[in-house]
Amino acid sequence: MHPITKRILAGDVRAAARAITWIEDGFPEKGQVLREIFPHTGKARLIGLTGSPGAGKSSLVDALITYLRSQQISVGVVAVDPTSPFTGGALLGDRIRMQHHAPDRGVFIRSMGTRGNLGGLSRNTKEAVRVLDAYGCQVIIIETVGVGQSELDIMKIADTVAVVLNPGSGDTVQAFKAGIMEIADLFVINKADLPGLDKLLTEIEQMIEIVKHDASWQPPLVRTIATDRVGITDLWQAINTHRAFLAESGEGERRRSYHLHEEVMELVNQNLYRVMMQGIKEGVFANELYEVANRQVDPYHAAEKMVRIFLQR
Repeated sequence: MHPITKRILAGDVRAAARAITWIEDGFPEKGQVLREIFPHTGKARLIGLTGSPGAGKSSLVDALITYLRSQQISVGVVAVDPTSPFTGGALLGDRIRMQHHAPDRGVFIRSMGTRGNLGGLSRNTKEAVRVLDAYGCQVIIIETVGVGQSELDIMKIADTVAVVLNPGSGDTVQAFKAGIMEIADLFVINKADLPGLDKLLTEIEQMIEIVKHDASWQPPLVRTIATDRVGITDLWQAINTHRAFLAESGEGERRRSYHLHEEVMELVNQNLYRVMMQGIKEGVFANELYEVANRQVDPYHAAEKMVRIFLQR
């Protein structure tokens, strides 16, 4: 067993931080560590928070951390920040907001850059979450960047997905268009003291009737004012209610099986792409690419031929 693996399983915070850095940087030994920690994962509760920029997701996470720590629950946070165009790293906006939790050994917060991923989630987010699970975090919160047409990746990680909306922001229709409504297990109406609350509640209820009228789980609507720590207990109760539903209905096991299936296919795609790119560098497909460049063959036939060559190697 790799020394870093042993230290992660022993609850060494520095080892967990180093492993996540290895994941982000593609360090050669990360594969061994991830394989070794896998049997020790699957125990943490995974909660996803998504919503438009400015919805107050980070303030909500901050308030939720404070509440969970008052209940003696250890918390991990993976805050997916925009990537710096200069360094390639996360801009750390979320960690700056939550830095007062830094002295607490029961809290682990890590910002990760999207690195160009349109889904709003770093491609390494799953692996970072797995490290925090093995490290011993009881609850892991994944906060995503913004909301958009392709930001549905959160459903491939989280057990419970909370969509954060604000009164008067016009988020509801945009969320409906982006498909966010379908993945929501609960709605958090943050900044609930702003004008337009009743209108927003009515809009969401109408959307739920359209999208989830025959679903076995009806997403609850939770009102919060994160900056004042209002509604955080209600939010945690709603998350717990959804957890009970997942356990009783068997949906929880189905979701986790689906997540693992999707992860395996992603890894297969990554590995195949890497091998194919290596073949291109070695000149294995030089003739096929030359023919396409000179319009002697169309890209579709060339791609099929390259796959056949790859399978015959």
